[in-house]
Amino acid sequence: MFFINSIFKLARNRNIDMLNGSLWDKILIFALPLALTGVMQQLLNAADTAVLGQFVGKNAMAAVGNNVALIGLLVNLFMGLSLGANVVIAQNIGARQFEKIQDAVYSAFMMALVVGIGLCIIAQIVVNPVFDLLEVPAEVEPMAESYFRIYAFGLPLMGIFNFEAAIFRSHGDTQTPLVALTVASFLNIGLNLLFVLAFDFGVEGVAWATVIANGVSALMLFRSLRNSAQLIKLEFNESVIDKHCIKEIVRIGLPAGIQGMVFSLSNLLIQSAINGLGPDAMAASAAAFTIEINVFCLTAGFGQAATTFVSQNYGAGNLPRCKKILWTTLGLNSVLMLILSAFIIFFAEPLVTFFNSDPEVVRLGVIRIWFIIAPEIISVVMEVISGAMRGYGISMPPAMISLVCVCGIRIVWVFTVFQDYPTYETLMAVYGISWFATMVFLIIAYRLYTKNLKAVPI
Repeated sequence: MFFINSIFKLARNRNIDMLNGSLWDKILIFALPLALTGVMQQLLNAADTAVLGQFVGKNAMAAVGNNVALIGLLVNLFMGLSLGANVVIAQNIGARQFEKIQDAVYSAFMMALVVGIGLCIIAQIVVNPVFDLLEVPAEVEPMAESYFRIYAFGLPLMGIFNFEAAIFRSHGDTQTPLVALTVASFLNIGLNLLFVLAFDFGVEGVAWATVIANGVSALMLFRSLRNSAQLIKLEFNESVIDKHCIKEIVRIGLPAGIQGMVFSLSNLLIQSAINGLGPDAMAASAAAFTIEINVFCLTAGFGQAATTFVSQNYGAGNLPRCKKILWTTLGLNSVLMLILSAFIIFFAEPLVTFFNSDPEVVRLGVIRIWFIIAPEIISVVMEVISGAMRGYGISMPPAMISLVCVCGIRIVWVFTVFQDYPTYETLMAVYGISWFATMVFLIIAYRLYTKNLKAVPI
């Protein structure tokens, strides 16, 4: 009863006091809406995959699947940079540097706009060379290219939403972004069905539906920030772009973005290998990836909880509480992940069938789920430790470890082991192996970098 009362009491207050009191309930209230926000973000892509798989065909589904890793590359850059904004604003909140908070919020918003427009332009230029590099099959490439070009028009909107959500998170509010994304996700599903079933727009229709949904979620958070009565209110007339703030966002956020991009780059390499196994393997991976990425949202939510809670307490100079945050977050995330993983594995076949009922697609999709979900607990340790280190402002070491262990191992595996044994199972096995190596080195790095850590100078 105490557990339930604590959760509901905190849930009514969207701004969590991270500096005082118990941690377990506050971390749950912070992380679970954040995990659901991630699920809603993935639902935008899942709706595309499911509608195309059921009503257009597996080639259209495979076309979207080919875009998953490339889109993930861009999204992870946004997520990393926005995490930098989260840390900078949260540290200022913890240190009670109120005069710096508003300029940091304004600087983060303008940075999101500029980066989003820049990436939109770059994406339009590189799409053909990248698809050539991936060796996308001829029967899939035109649809894959159309989807990506339209999707890229929404990158500025996506960037703005991610930065806006990071601003809310820095103040302990993960529920407002969840509400905005929930509305956008249901809008996306409705538009997908309308554009595909009523207007027969196919791949282009679901891409435009996603762009519109991203725009709605960004606009909802923009209005909330403009009308906020909190420290994080977005002001245009009274704020200036803080160059030091921008530098700190880049210093912390860019390595975090690179860390996420490394995973996407390695997934691009694996996607290229999957393409060589045929349309069934491509469609199966697209379906299974949609499921597993939603499972990862739980881990990512707790990882970002570790970042934000550590950021505020590090800004306040409370290092013992920072260490307690790490262990509390690890324990909560591990228990919930074991429960969720068991559920996904047990219902693997019907979950894959939801996206495509072709027997071979279902068989291969279930194989991928076993190889990815079973060792997901390793990912929990990786994400929470990386999140805690970023909360301290230590962002480059986790990025470099991921680059070497994740990307390096997967490149070697694809060009050695997979070349000798070119099966779907051989390809999937590399995920757990690369995660384990990364986890070991992250644990070592965390102990080394936090051993003699001092209070943060704001």
